[in-house]
Amino acid sequence: MPSVSRFPEPQAVTAPLTEYAVFLVVALQDGPAATDTARTTLADVDALVRSVGFRSLHAGLTCVVGIGSDAWDRFGAPTRPAHLHPFVPIEGYRHDAPRTEGDLLFHIRASRHDMCFELERLILGRLGDAVRVVDDTPGFRYFDARDLLGFVDGTENPVGDELGEAAYIDSEPDFLGGSYVITQRYTHDLSAWSSISTEEQERIIGRTKADDVELDDAVMPTNSHVTLNTVVDEDGNELDIVRFNMAFGSYAAGEVGTYFIGYAKSPETTELMLQRMFVGDPPGNYDRILDFSTATSGCLFFVPSSATLEMLGDLPSAAVASAAPGEVTTSVPAPDLPSDGSLRVGNLRGDHDR
Repeated sequence: MPSVSRFPEPQAVTAPLTEYAVFLVVALQDGPAATDTARTTLADVDALVRSVGFRSLHAGLTCVVGIGSDAWDRFGAPTRPAHLHPFVPIEGYRHDAPRTEGDLLFHIRASRHDMCFELERLILGRLGDAVRVVDDTPGFRYFDARDLLGFVDGTENPVGDELGEAAYIDSEPDFLGGSYVITQRYTHDLSAWSSISTEEQERIIGRTKADDVELDDAVMPTNSHVTLNTVVDEDGNELDIVRFNMAFGSYAAGEVGTYFIGYAKSPETTELMLQRMFVGDPPGNYDRILDFSTATSGCLFFVPSSATLEMLGDLPSAAVASAAPGEVTTSVPAPDLPSDGSLRVGNLRGDHDR
């Protein structure tokens, strides 16, 4: 594949895991004014990140923006990502993966919670009443990147060049450097989990708890989390996604869990993993972690490159597009978009091969 460095500049999908995160999902309100406010706000997110991030240069503040299927259509972009669609709910053998509403995702990360808080405040202030908050989950790193079940989470993430190869789109010419992301909020029954032995927990996960070593094939259960999340293509090559899961919740409030977030160059890989988890392979041989962890949300978003995200602000106003013939509006005239269907973003028409 072409070098990721020659793609349009991607968003900070592959930024290192941080101590804190905020997973903010919002729904667009009805009407062209809400659409235009959201679209222009997204185009300015990088500037907001810089304004907050400059206050602590070592905090590693980033924000990845994802756009849902319906929102992308409302923005009126001339082309559409090939694999963008609403999250497909799964009716499992015993447990289900629901689809929940969500038009925009803001995945905010930093080594300080106050930086995440401040950026979220500015983003929501800019969006105003154009959106309704659906999910606002603050995440935290739990010890050495463990989930609240006590196991290291994300061990099988690709590293080095393979990180970008798994995360960034390389086969859609209009959207090189973009990504797809699926999010799910899982709540844990820690009392039930604690009631079983460490050995049984290890068989469910497929790794040892203390030192995070994968179980030998001879003793690895066919319905372990590791087994069912290992998928291969028709040539036998393992397919990867990039996870940046975080623990969340309050033990005193009675709700704790893991916020799953998986980036990939195609959502089909993540969808196959979820299908195997909830339905089982073969059907009925489902992931036993679901007996202790309940999925309460499910969304799929497209993550455009930074340049494409900025160019959303130059698309025709939704207010202009919806105005009746002869109706006077105060919106800015639509830009002259190129006839080839691109957003006039560099490297979207073969420039990456130069």
